[in-house]
Amino acid sequence: MTELHLWLRHEARTTERRTPVVPADARRLTRSGVRLTVEDSPQRIFPVEEYEAAGCRRAPAGSWPTAPRDAVILGLKELPDEPSSLPHRHIFFGHAYKQQPGATELLRRFAAGGGALLDLEYLVDDQGRRLAAFGYWAGYLGAALAVLQHRGRLVAPLHPTTKEHLDAALEPTPADADFTALVVGALGRSGRGAAAAFDTAGVTATHWDLAETRTLDRPALLGHDVMVNCVLATTPVPPFLREADLDVPTRRLRTLCDVTCDVGSPLNVLPVYDRTTDWTDPVRPLRKEPPLSLIAIDNLPSLLPRESSSDFSAALVLQLLDFGASDVWQRCLDRFHQACRELGIVDERELPHD
Repeated sequence: MTELHLWLRHEARTTERRTPVVPADARRLTRSGVRLTVEDSPQRIFPVEEYEAAGCRRAPAGSWPTAPRDAVILGLKELPDEPSSLPHRHIFFGHAYKQQPGATELLRRFAAGGGALLDLEYLVDDQGRRLAAFGYWAGYLGAALAVLQHRGRLVAPLHPTTKEHLDAALEPTPADADFTALVVGALGRSGRGAAAAFDTAGVTATHWDLAETRTLDRPALLGHDVMVNCVLATTPVPPFLREADLDVPTRRLRTLCDVTCDVGSPLNVLPVYDRTTDWTDPVRPLRKEPPLSLIAIDNLPSLLPRESSSDFSAALVLQLLDFGASDVWQRCLDRFHQACRELGIVDERELPHD
């Protein structure tokens, strides 16, 4: 295989503190013959000097559009709006295959430049199981923020922290004796993380998964103080909450945390809000009486950037070491071309495969 050149870009989103590859794993890559360029980034949890010590080349923040054509651009969250055409292969969470807002425009940029999106959400084995994911930490933080909101202790704006400090804030209190919580999607990565956070907080949560959502008991759902949604639907399903449910006078539900944040997609299981929340304003009221608050932050793991990055990187580096030697990345490329066809975006140019 030809030498792989990875280009780790600076994240455009100011609250994105994570990285898909930590310095220790960058060293594994460079020692295996991978050329790794790392952009300066004042917000990345790991300083660029640690990457240089691991054998990486340094580049200015945001310089990836001028990277060599064969470089594979590696990131996590959305790209800036420019350039309008994308000639490189990009690895990141594109959120573009389920009719999300902006999906068509993003895929057209790749078609215009002849590049391709290798979406991390679709980095899966031959059974469809995700090979690298932030889900556990997303669930953990979603439940943790919901607990703090229920206790009246969630302070904005949010700031990155460590698990040790977060767990100290979650210490059980006597007031939690009647606290009822529900985790939907409890058997997945995010659900397990949410359940672990509730355990840390001393809250015994109800766990629902496929069996319970197939025959949804809405009164039971509305009978919990807090609900954390960890379900990422891949096919249409009846919504878990509808606008009419929010106006039920006997509703006990006071805090809704949507870890999935699939807002705007027709597969969204919580079509009761139209925009996410963020670190500056993490909570938004959906109803005044009875009160109902929404937490829907789409980069939750960035609040624990060191822990979540280290776990994700450990899984991703195994796939990067096999880039071009396994069918995992080919599946990602095939899914990209399928999405383009589904949207009527024509790009007959096939990128060379290492």
